[in-house]
Amino acid sequence: MEGIFVCMKKIGSLFLYLLLAVSAFAQKPEHSNEVGLFIGCSYYIGDLNPVGHFGPLTQPAGGVVFRHNFNTRFAVKGNLYIGNLEGDDSRTNSASQQDRNLSFKSYIRELGVEGEFNFLEYKTGSSKHPYTPYLFGGIAVFMFDPMAQLGNQWIDLQSIGTEGEGTKGGPKKYRLTQISLPFGAGMKLSMAKRICLSLEWGMRKTFTPYLDDVSGNYAAPAVLAQNGPYAVILGDRSLSKDPANSRVGSERGNGGKDDWYSFAGVILSFQLKNKEKHCYSYN
Repeated sequence: MEGIFVCMKKIGSLFLYLLLAVSAFAQKPEHSNEVGLFIGCSYYIGDLNPVGHFGPLTQPAGGVVFRHNFNTRFAVKGNLYIGNLEGDDSRTNSASQQDRNLSFKSYIRELGVEGEFNFLEYKTGSSKHPYTPYLFGGIAVFMFDPMAQLGNQWIDLQSIGTEGEGTKGGPKKYRLTQISLPFGAGMKLSMAKRICLSLEWGMRKTFTPYLDDVSGNYAAPAVLAQNGPYAVILGDRSLSKDPANSRVGSERGNGGKDDWYSFAGVILSFQLKNKEKHCYSYN
């Protein structure tokens, strides 16, 4: 746990430092700051949703952003996004996944810093440069906590170790705070003198296969029993359980691939006033 808090502290300090650093440039005529709201959706790609972008399990998301424009081409953006991730074997077209019968949901919170490159010159409020497509990329820290439904209860999966994590001789439990690499593309539109509308889709490369709590092999019930009865029940929810043909040791998930998640939506941002006035008719 100490390592997690140290990581969060470092990322938070970096985020604050960048905000203070870009604010120091705000007095330059070509620089500007924006604050805004993000409204959109979130979803994940992993064992319980291997290929589906914007599928039926896509969930609502929201957040806040701060953007500093260095000039008409380059900007840096800080964001705090909150969303939901879901996966469900029963919602796929794969017979083997349907038989595996695993599902999860997770709240996700992301604090990120991204650099933006505008393909065209762009400035909010400018009639000469009112729109541009753009690319972005950066780094983020995120928190997640996969849960599964059992009757009327939602069980925290990381704490019970459904693949034997935390048992004697078993693997360590995965961390619920991780680093990701956001990247994607969007379109900026100047809606008014100080209002910008950004349409954005971004993927997040993670370094964990456990967003869905599915990665390795089936653990023996005797091993899972060390973590309690919920671990035994949720470790193997297969529809075709056969005591004579144990699944112990067989593949439960694809541990060779890390999971991904995505935020996509609309950012409505408002340009803050600089102390030095600008004449927009000449921009």
